[in-house]
Amino acid sequence: MATAAAAPAVVDAEVAAPKKGKKKLIIIIAAVLAVLLIGGGVAAYVLKQKAAAAEAAAEGEDGDVPAAKEEHAKKDEHKAPPVFVALDPFVVNLADRETERFAQIGVTLQVDDAKFADELKLYMPAVRNGILMVLAHKTSAELLERAGKERLAAEIMRESVRPMGIVIEVEEPATEPSADADAADKPKKKKKKKPAEHNPITSVNFSSFIIQ
Repeated sequence: MATAAAAPAVVDAEVAAPKKGKKKLIIIIAAVLAVLLIGGGVAAYVLKQKAAAAEAAAEGEDGDVPAAKEEHAKKDEHKAPPVFVALDPFVVNLADRETERFAQIGVTLQVDDAKFADELKLYMPAVRNGILMVLAHKTSAELLERAGKERLAAEIMRESVRPMGIVIEVEEPATEPSADADAADKPKKKKKKKPAEHNPITSVNFSSFIIQ
């Protein structure tokens, strides 16, 4: 009886063994497929990132995108119309000694923006006083020359912002070298230039210029 009972048990064990082997095989195959899928996804992501980086580097080297943005920004800056402040005409006696001469000069200032234009008008009495003081020290010979007009424009620009506490230096005209040999041999001391202060007046325009 014991022998007859043991026989079915052996058969059941032999049948169960292949089933377990198949399950393990299926699990292994599924695991391998999962690894392959994950690896493929990671590889695709890495390749995509590398391609994007290469494209960005190419655009940076060519300068197309930054250049386009910079050009667009410059266009936006130039959209704003210029702002002008017209001063009442100046009539002043000149510094000629031989004869009495006077000048009638119209001045229009171009400024950064409308806000500064409104601020400038608050200081107009002091601005006009400074410009009149400059004109009163000019001679007709100076103002008839182009260089004299250019220097006057620079001085008007300086006097127009001085009441606001803005200091603008006017460059002195170049002078001919001295004939003194000793003076030429002396080393010249270089003056340290202060950082230029922003001048909200961009240009001085003469609307009229009459000398009599």
